[in-house]
Amino acid sequence: MPYEPPTHTVERSIRATTGARTVAGVDEVGRGAWAGPVTVCAAITGLRRPPEGLTDSKLLTPRRRAELEPVLRSWVTAYALGDASPQEIDDLGMTAALRLAAVRALEGLPVRPDAVILDGKHDYLGVPWKVRTVIKGDQSCIAVAAASVIAKVHRDRMMAELGAASEDFSDFAFDANAGYPSPVHRAALEERGPTAHHRLSWSYLDGLPRWQHLKKVRISAEAAALESGGQLGFEF
Repeated sequence: MPYEPPTHTVERSIRATTGARTVAGVDEVGRGAWAGPVTVCAAITGLRRPPEGLTDSKLLTPRRRAELEPVLRSWVTAYALGDASPQEIDDLGMTAALRLAAVRALEGLPVRPDAVILDGKHDYLGVPWKVRTVIKGDQSCIAVAAASVIAKVHRDRMMAELGAASEDFSDFAFDANAGYPSPVHRAALEERGPTAHHRLSWSYLDGLPRWQHLKKVRISAEAAALESGGQLGFEF
């Protein structure tokens, strides 16, 4: 299906209206997974023409993402990645964990951006970051699209390596589902129960009576409220 390529329109607007000189695009992956971290990439691209075929990572085949990712790593002015672990997601809730991962990514950049383009409609970063949220920014904004591809390939690779690291994880097929609830993943959970890499505060455990005793209850009611919507988005 044809799609409109991303542009620098939002970044140019931010530069013109705020005087920002360095603008970072930020995107996350892993929000809807049942296992593994949530990963955020922050990318600075300037206003240069992007590599051919750049768009939201979800619109690209795994093969095309794998081909494009090393090109993007060399092309961007700078990028950095941040993760929040399953344990941090359980303790803090998804919104706070996203912020933690995003701050780790932004603080990993060689220069602090003057402004951030954040994919989606919700600003989970907040002060002191100057944020412009853009719905479907990973499709429309070049810096966010670059961040989406780098983050996706990085996390998929991490999950594949995790699945290959031990026979205890092989039944979960993390190399194929990246921790999302595929049929194979669900069947393995039913049979073997969650691993140390699963998110134990999530409601999928309510459907697993044999393992429900492992469910972790978050202490902070405020943190639990922040997670609303955090288990959506079952992309593969």
